[in-house]
Amino acid sequence: VGEGKAGPGPRSLETGIGPGSPGRLVLGGRRTQPGLSKSCRGAFQSPRPSPKSGQADGGSEDSLHLDIQKLKEKRDLLDTEISQLISEGYSVDELEDHISQLHEYNDIKDVGQMLLGKLAVIRGVTTKELYAEFGLDMND
Repeated sequence: VGEGKAGPGPRSLETGIGPGSPGRLVLGGRRTQPGLSKSCRGAFQSPRPSPKSGQADGGSEDSLHLDIQKLKEKRDLLDTEISQLISEGYSVDELEDHISQLHEYNDIKDVGQMLLGKLAVIRGVTTKELYAEFGLDMND
């Protein structure tokens, strides 16, 4: 199987020290240097696509302006919602406290679920059966 830019194709991995090459690992019949593989030592390639050939910088600039406009509209909408919630009597501190309590509740619930699961395994039953035994609702 050939090799491309992405590295070797599918091969069986034969590990061992190659003859006449002390300290070199043999993978699939190839000798490799200890440490980083060839693909890790290559030039950095950005995950962002490069502009297409023939596309003028003006096109991407227009796209950026459109994105900025959409973000400004979204910000204005969120500011309006925040103002409305504040006028209805909600406060940021109250919201942060409520979120903190929800996180604590979820952590406790996760531990309870884990314990029910372990108990079910020990007893050889389903967690659904344990819910009934402990008087829990399936939506709990």
